[in-house]
Amino acid sequence: MRVLIEDIQDKIKVTENMKELIKNSVNYSLTTEGFSIPSEISIMLVDNEYIRQINKEHRTIDKETDVLSFPIVDMYEGVINSNEGDFDLDEEVLLLGDIIVSLEMTKLQAEEYGHSFERELAFLITHGIFHLLGYDHDTPEREKKMISKQYAVLEKLDLSI
Repeated sequence: MRVLIEDIQDKIKVTENMKELIKNSVNYSLTTEGFSIPSEISIMLVDNEYIRQINKEHRTIDKETDVLSFPIVDMYEGVINSNEGDFDLDEEVLLLGDIIVSLEMTKLQAEEYGHSFERELAFLITHGIFHLLGYDHDTPEREKKMISKQYAVLEKLDLSI
């Protein structure tokens, strides 16, 4: 699994520990799902203004948010629906998609919910990963399934509190 992390914000210092947490969150999410196809995921760390612009452009919602996911592969709950998608022939990896996280919102939500920044960051990364894998929270049943998978990953990361 290749995880590309791009930090394009200057509000919160991104440490090597944060990058390691992001990579572990991705890997544990995929392991929990039993997804073993060599893949690549891009993660962009941004500020509130940047994610607001993307949210407005792609979802016509002119408001900042915490995380956005842009899947490339057509999947439904961990199963690939078609052979359409992007495959990097040079690297022989499936390009799963992009996740954009506002670190400003991560910090704010961690404070609001009374838990650590690391726990909130891992929660948002896992949320994005499960969206790339075709999970959603559009019905109560699907939301329960998706969130339970996220909590399983947080437990593996010792961040379940």
